[in-house]
Amino acid sequence: MNTHKTALITGATSGIGRATAKIFAEHGIDLILCGRRTEKLEEVKKELEKSVKVITLSFDVSNREAVFSAINSLPEEWKRALNLLINNAGNAHGLDPFQDASLDDFDAMIDSNVRGLLNVSKAVVPFLIENTSGHIVNISSIAGKETYAKGSVYCATKHAVEAISKGMRIDLLPHGIKVTGIAPGAVETEFSMVRFKGDQQRANAVYQGFKPLVAEDIADAVYYAVSRPDHVQIADITLFPKAQASGTLFERKTD
Repeated sequence: MNTHKTALITGATSGIGRATAKIFAEHGIDLILCGRRTEKLEEVKKELEKSVKVITLSFDVSNREAVFSAINSLPEEWKRALNLLINNAGNAHGLDPFQDASLDDFDAMIDSNVRGLLNVSKAVVPFLIENTSGHIVNISSIAGKETYAKGSVYCATKHAVEAISKGMRIDLLPHGIKVTGIAPGAVETEFSMVRFKGDQQRANAVYQGFKPLVAEDIADAVYYAVSRPDHVQIADITLFPKAQASGTLFERKTD
């Protein structure tokens, strides 16, 4: 069994994906960095290739042909080495009641959070099976375990991630491939800026009055999961900031 680790990370240009790439590099894990923003990918590559081998792939996870073309274009030595998949790419769009929400926003969330995860996983899993070892980490959300007002479709996509993770764990069991689901609560990244379409005031209000998690907190959890002994499989991790008790309940300071 190949004990050296090589990871493919989607959404690696910022936030949790970039933080995960950084902690992996610190621990000697070679990297296949994936994202839509080519310049950002090269920026991360330049930062991390001093420590480990790094290759970049630019594609939109929701574009099936682009996903398969990019991943199948990997050099053979990278395909043979690949044993970690971090499905991090995803987003939220809008926070409106169902009756007022945009169908375009629904499509965008389903395309990235569900179709994107499926596209990348289907492209990568054959290599994990062939390499007779592997570990898939799917970044979910507390929204995958609860449903809250004005988030019906986003919550639905993350519930799908939870179900897909469980199904993968069952189906890939005979191949020795581990599957971990990681469900963060409130994490301060670009996430809220995307959700509120660049409205900085609304994005800031999400984290007002408490200290949220940061991308590095989630990256620590990802690394913890993939660095356990071979016989240990972390099935699920849910992370909250100290001030959060559920998907919508926060203790906010008013001063």
